[in-house]
Parts: sequence; structure tokens; C-alpha cells
Amino acid sequence: MASSPMTSSSQSPRPTRPNLVFRRLRGQRSPGEFAAAVRRAAREIDEQVSCDARYIGRVEAGEIRCPNYAYERVFLHMFPGRTLTDLGFVPRSAVRGRGARTFEEAPDPRTTSPMYAPHETDGAYEPYDSTYATHEPNDRYDPHEIDDQNHEESDVQRRAFMSGGTATVAAASLGPIGLAFSGSAAAADRSARRAGEAEAGALEEAVRKIRLLDDRHGADGLYRRASAPLRAAYALLDAGAARRATAERLHTGAGELAISVGWLAHDSGRFEDARSHYAEALATARVAGDPALEAHAFCNTSFLARDAGRPREAVRAAQAAQYAARPLGSSRLLSLLSLREAGGWAGLADRRGCEQALTRAQALYGRGPCDTDPEWMSFYGDAELAGLEAQCWSTLGDWSRAAHQARRATRLQDPHFTRNLALYTAELADDLARAGHPDEAAAAGLRVLDLLDEVQSSRVQTMLAGTARVLLPHRRASGVSDFLERHGALPRPA
Repeated sequence: MASSPMTSSSQSPRPTRPNLVFRRLRGQRSPGEFAAAVRRAAREIDEQVSCDARYIGRVEAGEIRCPNYAYERVFLHMFPGRTLTDLGFVPRSAVRGRGARTFEEAPDPRTTSPMYAPHETDGAYEPYDSTYATHEPNDRYDPHEIDDQNHEESDVQRRAFMSGGTATVAAASLGPIGLAFSGSAAAADRSARRAGEAEAGALEEAVRKIRLLDDRHGADGLYRRASAPLRAAYALLDAGAARRATAERLHTGAGELAISVGWLAHDSGRFEDARSHYAEALATARVAGDPALEAHAFCNTSFLARDAGRPREAVRAAQAAQYAARPLGSSRLLSLLSLREAGGWAGLADRRGCEQALTRAQALYGRGPCDTDPEWMSFYGDAELAGLEAQCWSTLGDWSRAAHQARRATRLQDPHFTRNLALYTAELADDLARAGHPDEAAAAGLRVLDLLDEVQSSRVQTMLAGTARVLLPHRRASGVSDFLERHGALPRPA
């Protein structure tokens, strides 16, 4: 397999040295028993690791010279008062693929200090340290380990290429990028030569088509038909490019495609798939040193964390995104990222933190658009600003303010973006129902039902189901019975 022009293939793997200290700490327990103890310790601090006997064996064999942040927290919890070095590991800087950053390049303390958001489990932010120097892509066996190899770029690309699974929209709807790798012979032929401008352009067009289809129809149908284009994109990266500018376009395109596919998973309720795709995009951004792509990946990761009930993580990821985005010069981007942070604070029931982030978002938005605004932010306008603010007030339980902003969003939304119109109207229906206006809520709910012939979104359907439950005691109110009857007749998801 051809290597990327940005990656050296001349380096030989570093010989491993067994971690005898860690082996002694295991004592008389079997690797499986010790792995179970690690998982129990993780649960005690609300951390998530998928430790098994294989992982313990790799640590003791010296294959994992320094654990990921999640494992680090668990090990230090299991052995209080010790450092990673005391446990037989090497300093983290020794296993990073690039040199440690200088003091001037150090992350903003707000994105790394656990004191900045004190209301949730410490460490939820740690996978989102906004340095470009490291990445921790998902592994089929364990997403919380650092493979001690110097071939970081090709490793990220191989993992993305091999583990794509449900990747993106059906090839038929994605044009040239879907057709470029329609068979194994074609893929083999492509890997024999480097990618050029045509392939980079096809990849960028695939990303645009996904976004257009999602805006019009929602994610569910698209994600169910997902297939090869994302894997094809990473195969292009692995084939390499003759020119550095083309390689950079391929990296950005592959990362943006991973984010788009992640969004399809996110909006259709497949949160773990979404998390995996966003992690791949973040890894690609860090390999390429692309702060714009990194900000986008963190932005979506924050949104996902909020929806998945991890508000501290949502705050941390949004702050990391803002740090990455500051040099880019886009006030609109920083405005959106501030809204993502506001959503996290709302989830933490921190009204003051939420209001501060909302105020910042509105001020930044008021500076207007500029040439440095990312292309993917085309959805972010007056309607989205109002819609995201409505979600914050809803999370805080301020239903009247939420309904006011949701109503503004529905009035401001371009009807061409059918999916967003359905989303804002569903938000309005739910806020009105909880604010004690069942007849208005039912009317809004009926408008959403009218849009479901065009929109397939698990998010919208979940919101409607919640509204129906709230309206059930008001079934005798004007229009409510019609809404409940039509909603009850909807086909249930498989």
C-alpha cells in the first residue's frame, strides 16, 4: 500500500520493553480478573473504558507505553498517589507522533482545567484537549489506547478505511466519489497511482451533496443507504497525492465527509456511530494540522455530547472548538461554537453560564458574515440562532422563552430547508405543550406531521413523541385529538 507523501515509511518500529511494574501490580489476579477490576474502577469515577485481558496483556508486553487519558484517570484512581511513571509507563510526550508543543502554543487553560466546569464528572473533557499534536482514533477493540507507532497518518487512514461500516449516503446519490471505488479492481487500480485534482474535487462534491440531501430530507433514509464513499475517501488519502496542496484538500475533504456521515448517524439516533465518525474526523484534522477541520469536528462532538446527556463534555468540546477557531477570523463560526457551549451549560442547569454564552454568541453573530466563514456553515443564519437559543431555554425549563424563540425560528427559516423547518416546528410544539398551550401545540404538531412525507429524521420523530405524551391528558382540547390520532398512526421505527 502506497504511503502518503506526508508520512515517512523509513522508520522501523521501536522495540518494546515489558512493563514489569504493571505486571507486579496485577499480582495473583489473571489478566481477565484485573481487566474486570479496571472496568469497575472506571465505573466508580464515571469513566468509560472497554478493558479486557488482551489490553492488559499489551500493557504488560510494553506494546502500550502510555495509556490514553481515560485509562490514565482509571489507573491513578486504582493506585492513589502514584504517577504514570510509577506504574511503569513512559511520559506521554515520548509516544506522541510529533514534538511537544511550545509554551506559546499551549492550549487555553479553559479547555484543559477541570475547574472551569465544576458540575460534572472530571475528565469528561480529556479526549478533547485541543492540541494538534496528538490523536487517539477509535480502535475496534478499545478506543482508549495509544498505539506506540510513528506511522500516525497511515494508521489513522487505515483505521478509517477498514472500519467505516455504515459510512455515508448511497453511491448513486453521491456522484463520482461513489463510483470511483465501485469494485475491488477499481480500488486496486486507484491505489496504484496518486490522487489528483479530479479526485479531490469529487470528494468535495460528495460532501456538498450529502449536506444538500440532509437539508431537504433528513438523515434517516440517507444513513440507512450508507455505503462506500467514506472508505473511498480514506483510500484516496492512503494512495497519496503528487502535490502537497492536493493532499491537503484530500485530508480536509475526508474529514468533512466523516463529519457529514457522523451527522447522519447523529440525527438518526445512532450516537455511538456518530461519536466514532467525529473521532475519525478529529484525528484526520490533527494529522493534517488543520484547525478549521478540528473546530468543525469539536463543534459536532459538542452537539452530540449534549444530545447524549453528557453536558460537561459538550462544554469542553465547544471550548476546545473555540480555541481551534480563534485564529481563523470567523465571527460567525465563534458565534455557533458559543451556542454549542451554551447548550452544554443549559444541560448542567447553569443558567448564568448559559446566558453568558448566549450573549457572546449573539454579539459575535452581530458582527456579520465574512469571507473566512466556513462553507459548511451555510445553515447558520437568523433561524438557526433562534432555534438553538430555544433549545437552551427548553433545557432550562423556561418554556415560554423557548416557545418565543422557536416561533421566531419557524418564521425566519427558508422553506427550502425542509428538515430544519420540521425541527423548529417540532421544538415549538413541544415548548407550547409544556408551557400549557395544548391547542397551539397540537396545531404546530400537525404542521410537522405534514412535513414528514419529505423529512425522515429520528430527532424530529422523538420530539413529536414527547409532545404527544405531554398532550395526552389534554386530548379533549381543540385539535389535540386530531394530532394524537395522526401521530398514533405513524409507522413505528424498526
